[in-house]
This record gives sequence, C-alpha cells and structure tokens, in this order.
Amino acid sequence: MDEKFLKPYDPEATEGRLYTAWEESGLFNPDTCIAEGITKPDAEPFSIVLPPPNVTGRLHMGHALMLAIEDAVVRYQRMQGKRTLWLPGTDHAAIATQSVVEKKIKKEEDKSRHDLGRAELLKRIEAYATESHDTILKQLKTMGASLDWSREAFTLDETRNRAVRAVFKKMYDAGLIYRGNRIVNWDPKGQTTISDDEIVYEERDATLYTFRYSSDFPIAVATTRPETKVGDVAVAVHPDDARYTAFVGREYDAVFCDVPIHIKIVADKEVDPAFGTGAVGLTPAHSHIDWEIADRHLLSHEVIIINEFAKMTVPGRLSGMKTTDARDAVVAWLREEGLLEKEEAVKQNISTAERTGGIVEPLPKLQWFVEVDRPVPGRDKTLKELLLESVRSGAITILPEHFEKTYFHWIENLRDWCISRQIWYGHRIPVWYRGEEITVGEAPSGEGWVQDEDTLDTWFSSGIWTFSTLGWPEDTKDLQTYHPTNLLETGYDILFFWIARMILMTEFTLGTVPFKTVYLHGLVRDAQGRKMSKSLGNNMDPLDVTAKFGADAARMALIVGNTPGTDMRMSEDKIKGYKHFANKLWNIARFVLENAENAGIASEWKEENRDKTWASAPERADFPFSTSERPYLDQCDALITEVTRDIEEYRLYLAAEKIYHYIWHELADKILEESKPILLGEDGVARAARARLLLILLDRSVRLLHPFMPFVTEEIFQSLPTRDAPFLMVAHWPAILEG
Repeated sequence: MDEKFLKPYDPEATEGRLYTAWEESGLFNPDTCIAEGITKPDAEPFSIVLPPPNVTGRLHMGHALMLAIEDAVVRYQRMQGKRTLWLPGTDHAAIATQSVVEKKIKKEEDKSRHDLGRAELLKRIEAYATESHDTILKQLKTMGASLDWSREAFTLDETRNRAVRAVFKKMYDAGLIYRGNRIVNWDPKGQTTISDDEIVYEERDATLYTFRYSSDFPIAVATTRPETKVGDVAVAVHPDDARYTAFVGREYDAVFCDVPIHIKIVADKEVDPAFGTGAVGLTPAHSHIDWEIADRHLLSHEVIIINEFAKMTVPGRLSGMKTTDARDAVVAWLREEGLLEKEEAVKQNISTAERTGGIVEPLPKLQWFVEVDRPVPGRDKTLKELLLESVRSGAITILPEHFEKTYFHWIENLRDWCISRQIWYGHRIPVWYRGEEITVGEAPSGEGWVQDEDTLDTWFSSGIWTFSTLGWPEDTKDLQTYHPTNLLETGYDILFFWIARMILMTEFTLGTVPFKTVYLHGLVRDAQGRKMSKSLGNNMDPLDVTAKFGADAARMALIVGNTPGTDMRMSEDKIKGYKHFANKLWNIARFVLENAENAGIASEWKEENRDKTWASAPERADFPFSTSERPYLDQCDALITEVTRDIEEYRLYLAAEKIYHYIWHELADKILEESKPILLGEDGVARAARARLLLILLDRSVRLLHPFMPFVTEEIFQSLPTRDAPFLMVAHWPAILEG
C-alpha cells in the first residue's frame, strides 16, 4: 500500500499536481487518445464547447457550476471510450471590457478614450484582456476542467476574425444584413447602442400623470414620461373601447409646452384599455412599441425630440434640457395651463445600461441590422422560422422542457437584430466606403477607402462559436467530426441572447443546428436564497472555496441537489460536508488496499493482468464469489445501471447523490463493517475472496464517482492494482459484471 495513505487526504497538495500530470499527458486531446491506443479511431465523437467566459475578471460560483456540470459530462463520455472534445475559449466581451478599462483610465489618469485615441485605447484593453485571460485559465484548471487546451480559442483572435468577416459577407450578400435608420437601445452615458441583454431593469418610484394636450383635446392620456409628449404623433386606443370609438380617425393640432404637435387618433389591439385612461400617446421615435404601432398605421417616425446625450432638441422652454429636468418643466406647464387631471404614485421598471448605469433612451439611429423576417435564399424560410423549426422539430432539445415555451414566445416576438456598436474594442464592421462605392468582407485594394467606424455586437462573434472554433470557414477535419456539437450547457438567463443567436447563425451559415441538446442551469444563490453580490457581501469566490475545501468538494456541492433550470442555495457547510466525504472515501481506500495487500490480492491481481492493454478493462468475472458475496455485486450492478442512465439523460444531480449514498452508507457503513470479522478471521480463502470483493467495489466506486470528484478518485486509482489505464480519466466506465 502506498505510503500516502498513512496520511489524511490533502486536496491542496494533490489537486494541482494531478492537473499538471493530466495536462502534460496530452490526454485532454482526443487525437492523443487515439494516437496512444486509448480511444478507437472510429469511436463515436462527443463534443461540447465551453461557453466562453468574459475577459473582464474572475469567475464566480455560477461559472463554477457550469464547469462542474460540463466536466462531469465530458469525463463520463471520455470513459465511455468516445472521441471526446471539450473545446475552451474566452470572449472579448466588447462593451464590458472596454467599459472596465475606460473607468480605470478615467480614475487613474482623468482621461477619456478620445484623449488616448483608438490605437492607444486598444493597446490598453488588450493588455488588460491578456492579464484577465490568464487569471481565468488558472481558475478553470483549479476546478479540474479537462479542456483540450491545444484548441483554445478567443472570440477576437485572427481565426475568429476571419470567420466573422466571412459570415458577415455571406449574410450581406443574401440580403439579410442591411444598414438602416431604426429605433435602438441607446446608452447616453456609454454613447453606444446596446442589446436587450445589456439592459438592467431597476424598479423605481414614479408618477403616472393624466392630462390633455390642450383644453379642447377630447381625450385624456396617461404617461410616466410627460417630457416625451412633445414628440407625440398620435393617440392609440383599443378598437373595442366604446369610450373612444367616435374619435378614431380624427386629427388634432395643439401647441404642447411651446412645441406644435399634430395628433391622429388610431385604434390598435396592442393598447391595454385598463391602463390609465385606456388611451396612450405615441412617440414612435422614442419607444419600440410605439414604433411598431406607427408602422401599422403609417405614422411618422421622424419626430425626434431627444438626442444622443439625453437632452431635449425641441424649441422653446425645453430646449437643451436633460430629460429629467424637462419632465419637471412639462408638469409645471401642465399645472399652469390646467391640463393636469391626475397624479398617481406608481412603481416603474427603468431600463439602465448594465455597464454604465445610464438610463437607456430608445432612439432612431443609422445602424447595421440582421433582418429576421426575410426569407433566407435557398431555404424558403425566414431566420425567425428557422429558429422556431429547429426546436419544434426536435433537432434541438431544451432541458428543462418548460423553457421551450419561453424560447418560442421570445422568437415569435423577435425584432431585427441591431449588430453595430459605437465602441472601439471588438470586430470592426467589415465594410469600406469610397464616395458612393461600398465593399464588404475583406479590405479592398487602392486608395481612398475608409472602414466603417463601428464594431460588431459581441454576440455576432459568439453566435458562431460552435463552428468557428472548429476551423470554419475552412472545411476542417474537426468541423467534419465534431459538428454539430452534442451539448450546450449554460445558464437559463442567456437562453435568448446567446443560444438563440447561435441557432440563427448556424442555421444560416451551415444549414444545420449548432448543438443537439441545451442544458440550462439556474443561478447559485447564498444560503438564504439571495443573489450573490458584492453589496451584500455574500460572494463566494471559487478559488477561495477550492483553497479551503478542495475542488472536489466544491464540485460535488454544486451538483448534488441542483435540478436543471432551478436556482440553488450554496453554503460553506454544504461544501464542508463533501470535503468530509472525500476524506471518507480516502479512508475506505486505505482500508481496502491494506486488506488486499494482507490477503495477497494486490500482487495477484497485478500478475494476472500484467499484459492487459489500456483499451481492455480487466475481466473481473473470472474470480469465484460465494453466494453471500454475490448480492453485493448485484447491488453495485444496479447502481451502475441507474447512474449510467441518469448521466445519459442529464440527471447529474441524481447520479451524484446515488453514488454518494452508496459509498458512504452502503460501502462504508454496511459492507466494510460486515467484512471486518471475515478479514480478521482465520479462513484464508474467505479473507482473500472478501478482500477481492472489496477491491472490485472500490474500483467501480471511484470510476463512478470520477466525473464528479476527479482529483481524489484519480489519486486513489493510481494506487489500485486494478488500474488499467495511465489515468482514471481515460479508464473504462464500469460495466455490469456477468456470471
């Protein structure tokens, strides 16, 4: 028995050493496994791409959960003998990364990006991204992630840049990318468009004002933003609202707070008759919903009353005011004119930009868009229809199933996707202008060409992640072998923003789905069920947790009890419990190996299996077992069957819990205790048979547990006489014993 078992299990001294050995072996790479005869060349492939962490800092417990789930699946599939690829990478996270660096420069040097210039700012950002990338890689390795580092990708590296340019041109040539003046989410503080997922809704106190545009206007309207009413072009009512039927189609002129306005009464089913007065003023240039209603009724979108700096652009008393100040001014004018009929305190969700905190203003801007309702050439379906069909047809399965309804609802209401951003860090729009000439895709030769100043939405490059990481636009062997990928595992909160975009981009580019199964995990909350945040002081840093309890304990605590799509509570006590479990397993191994050695089983096993290759597990059914011992093997067989089924069907939480229960409460508490009298008895044959049985049960237990707790199981496996591979991570998944 190895001397290491004379000491308690020490994860701090073990985990880093083992990860280095795994990494140096090259066996995270499926090509190496084939070359060394561990995996058959014609083995079934299994592939998964790592959702690329943003290069904006350290990973959090949500990332740790993602890693624990994905690595468990990957290690299981690798032990099944499949050509298993888990491809790593990081995301440049354009707005987030540039925002962090700009804030740092402002704080330390009191300079803006315009003071530095584009080239210098990009130099600073790239240095920061490199440093952050190295920190993230360290965290990934600390968690035991068995990623194929030889294939590591970055959303902004040259290979991905080439793929982005190729997809952009392909979509542009297909008529699906266009430049147009449409309403977008505008961040006045960051001076850029932002996507829906970069909006944070904050509940704030507000006032709902009920008023009339003029003393002779027949309908009262209600709004929380009276300053925008100087941009109204219509009032919308519900078609079935009898109160207003007689007014539909009429038009009125008024001077509202010094601004001449022309109002038409229209009927639209989008109007909620129960909200306010049942009549709403339409400001198409400053509301996504109003813009769509205006489209249906052929109303003007051109009355713009707020600029990029959230200041009023109308004549009169409001000219140049910030929107918040203009609100007070309009309310004061309404009171003076006797037009204000009611004020009501309400709660309101305010749209703020995630990175800057600025209040988002919907504004019409000349931007680049992907059109989702235009038929894709050669497919006779729109991008929206392809998004719906890929899930409805069963080509993609979403777990848990109830998220499919959420997905369908979001896709059915999908608007054209604004893909341009007014920032400097990211993939620059691959479009060049020279007078009236335009070229797309690759930089043209000749003088006088100027590239578009904007960059692409980060989701554009991460949307092609599953195939760009496999070498597209080249028709690589990796692309042929590993795409579509088998699994996409990520948080349910980015179902729409990333997953849907990957389906959209892959369906268009390759005519197939990017992955076969989507597994959505929930948020990791603290022991009281609160979201983890710096302000609450309840953050749990994965590095701190693993340093204190070990990565195995953290992984097990994250998986057990974690059903897909459901938020989970995490506490140090839970993690500590699985550290005790690792110690329990270590003590079991020490007991079993000591008795195997005393009974001569260890040397016997090594001798009988010395010629076994890594590709064939030792045959354990040849050994004779008594009638009293066979039930223990049958029980273990049943466990293997259940755990295998659970992992195959992505019930990882059940698989992990069943293994835990078996090792602690069956193997340790019952079987080992029942075996002690036999192992201490004088019947040598019985002692040997029982020692052999325990060795088999230990061997099978560490194999079953390995996907969830890879370090302690690997350390034990290295000392087992049953070892049939250089590492447990490429050993065989336990099979059902026969005979």
